[in-house]
Amino acid sequence: MTPAVPARRGARQAAAKVKVDVVAAIGIKRDGGVLSDEQIDALIAGYVAGAIPDYQMSALLMAICWRGLNEAETLRLTQAMVASGDVLDPGAKLGRRIVDKHSTGGVGDKASLALGPIVAACGVPLGKMSGRGLGHTGGTLDKLESIPGFTVEIDESRFIKQVRDIGLAIAGQTGDLVPADKMLYALRDVTGTVESIPLIAASIMSKKIAGGADAIVLDVKVGSGAFMKDVEHARVLADQMIAIGHGSGREVRVLLTNMDRPLGRAVGNALEVREVVELLHDRGPRDLRELVFTVAGMLLALSDLEISEEEGEERARSAVATGAALAMWERWIRAQGGNPDAPLELGPVEHTVLAHEGGTITEIDALTVGLAAVRLGAGRRTKQDTVDHGVGIELHASVGDQIAAGDPLLTVYARDDDSAHEAASSVLARVRIVGGAAGSRARKPSPVVIERRG
Repeated sequence: MTPAVPARRGARQAAAKVKVDVVAAIGIKRDGGVLSDEQIDALIAGYVAGAIPDYQMSALLMAICWRGLNEAETLRLTQAMVASGDVLDPGAKLGRRIVDKHSTGGVGDKASLALGPIVAACGVPLGKMSGRGLGHTGGTLDKLESIPGFTVEIDESRFIKQVRDIGLAIAGQTGDLVPADKMLYALRDVTGTVESIPLIAASIMSKKIAGGADAIVLDVKVGSGAFMKDVEHARVLADQMIAIGHGSGREVRVLLTNMDRPLGRAVGNALEVREVVELLHDRGPRDLRELVFTVAGMLLALSDLEISEEEGEERARSAVATGAALAMWERWIRAQGGNPDAPLELGPVEHTVLAHEGGTITEIDALTVGLAAVRLGAGRRTKQDTVDHGVGIELHASVGDQIAAGDPLLTVYARDDDSAHEAASSVLARVRIVGGAAGSRARKPSPVVIERRG
């Protein structure tokens, strides 16, 4: 009988073997070649196992960022990332087709919070694992944690039971899902390789596939407040994610949506939760309502209800109009320890700015608003930062609205006067109001949904 190889010796031997493979892979990709399935599998498995050092993986990521990946390579990379950890199958445990939604992130994007109770109230269970915000893009978990008592930390068995019992759960990532993505993303963040579209597509889709989604609606934000600044690059990302989904046996639909302006009027965790509750009372900003009901219709059409998107949207609107979605919201919040009736804490300094002139609002720059909210404490500059749930910015008017001199334009919620005035000043610098005949001729705001793909 052959004696077992000591763990450290085995790891060194694996590292030596993979090291040759990494050098070869770097050279192939540097020169514009194509990596084989076996190479991609070994690279991801080796890196997760610690057999490939960061400096070599960084070189490979830069080569990929420079030369790209073809469709087959991107699909294989995604599948190798999925295989690096646990793979959930909630559909088998629930006996239902699982639908999910993902947004690439933007300013004021609280759509997932409204979609969960609406879709569940329409009879489609939704179990969603969400993330935290970094930079000017807010995170679903941070918003939920502004609700007194709410917990996002629930294990897989409780997660499945809650989805089965009430139809809805949104929580932090359970199990050891896609460790390769965590490791690669952390490396990309410090090596200037975040912008690679194949790496973005693989990162997003690996988590959705590992989470057990059968069908996925992807909201790709486009504009100043989004990662994708123009429609052309957003289309490339969308098409790559659709190809990954099809190659993995999933249905995928994509919306390209406007992020030149904030979504809705609230930016900041507690403020955004308050705006979601407004929507569930059948009120709220038109752009947020447009997006939420459009995506809800798509999710319901992709479920096992066997209905069209049009019927799905009608059911979603009815769930809100009848109060069924609000009742589901309250039941869900209580199931995860929260109190839906408790007041949401807001920053003690409330600074309202009035419009100095009348006219039509033609611009409210999303990135400027998002960065101002981060400086107030509503977002993170690094992953270690603590989020202040009570601070943020509430806009009293949107692009395309008519406003008179002296009307409230925005309110800043802050911890002190200095930060409130600084945030207000920075936002005002990127708000444009056009008066007179030019204002009356100002273009209507573009719809929130730019186009559909898939």
